[in-house]
Amino acid sequence: MGTPSLVTISASYGAGGSRIGPAVAERLGVEFLDRAIPSRVAEKLGCSLDDALAHDESLGDAIGRLASSFALLPELAGAMVQAGVLAGEDYRRETENLIREHAKGGAVILGRAGAVILRDAPDALHVRLDGPQERRVQQAMALEGVTARDAERLRRDGDRAREAYVRHFYGCDARDPALYHLTIDSTALSPETVVEVIAAAALTR
Repeated sequence: MGTPSLVTISASYGAGGSRIGPAVAERLGVEFLDRAIPSRVAEKLGCSLDDALAHDESLGDAIGRLASSFALLPELAGAMVQAGVLAGEDYRRETENLIREHAKGGAVILGRAGAVILRDAPDALHVRLDGPQERRVQQAMALEGVTARDAERLRRDGDRAREAYVRHFYGCDARDPALYHLTIDSTALSPETVVEVIAAAALTR
C-alpha cells in the first residue's frame, strides 16, 4: 500500500475550497482538516474557541471579522495580539504543529498557509483555487445564498484577511504561483472536474 496522499489547498473566497476540499479528501481516503483546526488549537492552548477564532485565517464569525480588520495593518495586528488573551504567535505555532502532526498520516488541509508550512514535505501536492473576482462572487452567491453586495464584501474582506495572515506570519504572498504545484480556476470548471484533477495529481506524487 502506498503512502497516504497529502494535499494543501489555498482558496480565494468564492473559489469553492470548503466544497472541493472535503470531496478531495473523500476521493483520496484521507482526513480533511479545516474547521476543526481552531477548536483543536484552542484545546491545546487551554483557551476559548472565541480566542482561537480571533486569530484564525478563516475568520468565520464576528470576532474573526473584527480581527481581520486589524490584521490588514501589521502595527494594529501587533497591538491586537498583545491585548488579546491568546498571542498570535502561540496560535501560529500550535497550528503548525497540528498540521505537521496530521500530515504524517495523509490529509487534505485547507488554508492556514499549509503550502508554506509543508513546503519541504516531498510527497505533498500544493494547490491554489482561484478565479476572476466577478465569477467568484457569483459562485458564492449561488453556494451561500447571499446577496451580491454581501458576497462582494465577504470576498474583499476574506481575500485581504487570508493574504494578511500569510504575509504577517510567513512573509509570503498567498497568491504567489511559486508556492503551488497546481493552480486552478475553479470558477471555470465543475467541482467534480476540479476534484478529479487534484486527486489525479496527488496520486502521481
